[in-house]
Amino acid sequence: METKKRELDIFLILILLASAFLNIYNIWNDDTVNPYYTAAVTSMMQSFHNFFYASFDAAGFITVDKPPITFQIQTISALIFGMHGWSVILPQALAGVGSVLLMYLLIKPTFGKTAARIASFIMACTPIAVAVARTNNVDALLVFFLLLATWLLFKAIRKGKLIWLLAAFFVVGAGFNTKMLQAYMILPAFLLFYLIAANATIKKKIISLGSALVVLAAVSLSWPLIVDNIPASKRPYVGSSQTNSVLELAFGYNGIQRLTGQNSGGGQGGSSKDAAKEMPSSENSSSDAQAPPNQSTSSSSSNDDKSANGNMTAPPSNGEMPSGGQGGPPNGGGDGGQGGPGGDRGKGGSGGSKMQSGTGMFGTGTPGPLRLFQQELSDQISWLLPFAIFGMAGLLIAGARERRRLSVEQKETVFWVAWLAPIAGFFSVAEFFHHYYLIMLAPPIAALVGAGWVALVQLYRSHTGWKSWLLPTAMAATTGFELFILRNYNDQISIGWSIGVGVIGALSAIALLIFKQRQKPLTYYISLAGLLVLLVMPIYWASTPFLYGGNSSLPETGPQLASSSGKGMGMNESSVNEKLIEYLEENSSGAEYLFATTDSNTAAPYIIKTKKAVMTIGGFSGSDPAITLTQFKKLVKEGKVKYFLASGMAKGGNNEIVEWVQENGKKVSSDKWQSSSDQTDSSGTASKSNASGQTGKMGGGTGGMNQSATLYELNADE
Repeated sequence: METKKRELDIFLILILLASAFLNIYNIWNDDTVNPYYTAAVTSMMQSFHNFFYASFDAAGFITVDKPPITFQIQTISALIFGMHGWSVILPQALAGVGSVLLMYLLIKPTFGKTAARIASFIMACTPIAVAVARTNNVDALLVFFLLLATWLLFKAIRKGKLIWLLAAFFVVGAGFNTKMLQAYMILPAFLLFYLIAANATIKKKIISLGSALVVLAAVSLSWPLIVDNIPASKRPYVGSSQTNSVLELAFGYNGIQRLTGQNSGGGQGGSSKDAAKEMPSSENSSSDAQAPPNQSTSSSSSNDDKSANGNMTAPPSNGEMPSGGQGGPPNGGGDGGQGGPGGDRGKGGSGGSKMQSGTGMFGTGTPGPLRLFQQELSDQISWLLPFAIFGMAGLLIAGARERRRLSVEQKETVFWVAWLAPIAGFFSVAEFFHHYYLIMLAPPIAALVGAGWVALVQLYRSHTGWKSWLLPTAMAATTGFELFILRNYNDQISIGWSIGVGVIGALSAIALLIFKQRQKPLTYYISLAGLLVLLVMPIYWASTPFLYGGNSSLPETGPQLASSSGKGMGMNESSVNEKLIEYLEENSSGAEYLFATTDSNTAAPYIIKTKKAVMTIGGFSGSDPAITLTQFKKLVKEGKVKYFLASGMAKGGNNEIVEWVQENGKKVSSDKWQSSSDQTDSSGTASKSNASGQTGKMGGGTGGMNQSATLYELNADE
């Protein structure tokens, strides 16, 4: 018996190389990426205890706000290659390439090689997918896990083996331990597809799905239940939770609050009735609430900001909200923080961030059925969404058989639609998400465009009447939509791009009408050329993160990055105060923590730089009830905490600790821990002139604009 020979697809190789270039080129110039997560990796490298819990600090005091899988993979990469910005980005970049390969493997068996090539190429150059893969955020690995689970699910259908179905749901469970409930957004597609596609009785299908859901629950809840059942004294506090519980984190902050925006503060368009109350006061937001720009951190706070004493405080965690005024958009000007308009490169510039320039909370537009077509989101993910809709129709029509049973093509089309529709619905109404979450839409759009193009060409060439009009109509509609997107960028990138896309797209649609039923090889290449032209602008958008520099905490793409990030990729070199580190190391007297502070915006760069523990009494945003005043006093008395750097945002019950420090601590003269270029204001706090020559208050000792910082020495005898 002859063995079927597998041919190497040279086009797939080229697509994978293109994906690797887009995802990897220039990542070696990004020093600390998202410092919040990079600090965690730095700490996780130091002990298995920290590795297991995803501890933010080396002493294992508090965790980051996501499950550990992504950061464990990043830690392994850092242990192999050394602790660098690129070594923590690399797993996500490779996951992005892996997702491109999986798209090819998923589409080819049913829809053919051409459809698979197109789908994988679209996945490779989807703008927001590239932007996320170039950071140490978790979403690129999450999508890879979900596509791997999909491949296992398809294998279970084709082979009829339960083991593959269980494996698919096992991987979704791993996805839950990557970004919690976001992984479950594809479950409707999984369940529906198995029910309509598996070759088994309905009873056996239900039993199999029941078994798979048990596996899913066991894998998903394994880490959360282990952590929640370990005594709080023996593990870190669960960051961004209010009850020190992973399950609360999963179903609260990382769950329902993403949909409702509850307690998240408010940008424009936010729906929370208490948005103004939840934001810091205008006084605080102008000085104390902003993250130090030169720390290359996000100027944002926690979504789950209802503190232990019931006070409603400010915005979401891990770089997920700007430091704006009450209910408004982020502050203008080049604050340089990762969450702000200045990008994370410290290069200044204003008005460049989509989060700043767009409407709605976080610049994500106004909730409604057409939200994905609004200017705030469309250029990140929706370039080919009109074509995907026409492709879906073409697939369902072309896959129809004379028998009433669904064909294989139709069943798989239903799967991709069932992936696309609920997630598109979520983003259409959700109050709390960021542009980079849209990567979840990349796989179904790529699949429906790739397979859909082949189906539309088939209908065009073999039918007459309205079915044959679907292809030219799809070309014309998508061209028009791309012109709609480009209308806001003509001044930045030249109107010539719009003219080129419009003319070629229109000519392609017209040529398809003129040459209908004639010159079939010619019309095939005309339609293919038209589709490739529609990919020109998405490819440019996908290239902007390495052309202009991106934002590693809040990834986005587009020509606006040219003004927001400046040229080049390097982080700001003055991200920490070297003199402060020198002073603390000389005078800490063996204290467990280099210093304590209110929030991780201040702490992260020092953890990365020194590899030592820095305590953040309120987690990322300063609002987590991670430690009581009594517990803090005990650590001071034991000599574990000797210095406190008051610079960030203390909220809720943590204000009590800050007040105690201010009343009982000894203020350290700024000339001992600030460089000679720094100044001291009348109150004794350190300040420093910013790039424009104005004097602003120091943040975390880093030279941040509009940020006060005071170092206190704490006496163990008090």
